[in-house]
Amino acid sequence: MHLDVQALKSFYYRSALGRAAQRAVRGQVLEFWPEAKGQTVVGFGFAVPLLRPYLREARRVVGLMPGPQGVMPWPAGLPNVSVLCEETLWPVDTGAIDKLILMHGLETSSDPVSLLDEAYRALGPGGRALFVVPNRAGLWSRSDRTPFGFGRPYTLRQLEIQLRDHGFSIERAAAALYQPPSARRFWLKTGPMWERTGRRMPMALAGGVLIVEATKQIPAPRRPGLSERVKRPLGVLEGLGLPEPSRKL
Repeated sequence: MHLDVQALKSFYYRSALGRAAQRAVRGQVLEFWPEAKGQTVVGFGFAVPLLRPYLREARRVVGLMPGPQGVMPWPAGLPNVSVLCEETLWPVDTGAIDKLILMHGLETSSDPVSLLDEAYRALGPGGRALFVVPNRAGLWSRSDRTPFGFGRPYTLRQLEIQLRDHGFSIERAAAALYQPPSARRFWLKTGPMWERTGRRMPMALAGGVLIVEATKQIPAPRRPGLSERVKRPLGVLEGLGLPEPSRKL
């Protein structure tokens, strides 16, 4: 079940906890992808809070928002780049995306298998994707006061297996949101300290969200008939009679 776009907008842009979450996750995304000069960068779900650093230098930035969630114009004060789309049928040419970010898209999808197939289709050869999902072992997935408390949380192994099954190659993984999902002033003020400290802890235990970077791998083409010829090697002596033991005179 997708959250309503107005609820997501209110959390990330109008609440102190949401703005803190936005900074923490975006900081980790920028460590993975510090630039995207001349590239096409696309976000799906509600990934627009993570796309802003790429607006200036990327060739194109698009924020895809699924129909059940709804859409809002973004970014504020600039030409709109957000698009309402079908969850598993994106208005993007095959192989057109260089960098793709999914946040609040995979865990809330009613058809995650088809969604990952669509992400694979839209990525170019060697294209990179970041999947941001709630950590099953983290505190954020246990609180419905934030968007990360909705949908299906993942363990790192669960997410990696699902991505590999759809043709993605796992590159690296990280976690973010180590501070508790609380709007209390103390936790918000000490948030940056928790993020620094948390990165030295096992991410499967501490981080509120998991971030996995994966690349699209294209299988090597197979020539028609080659596998059959290998399976049935040529018989050099085919057609010749089998040798018989010599008869004694």
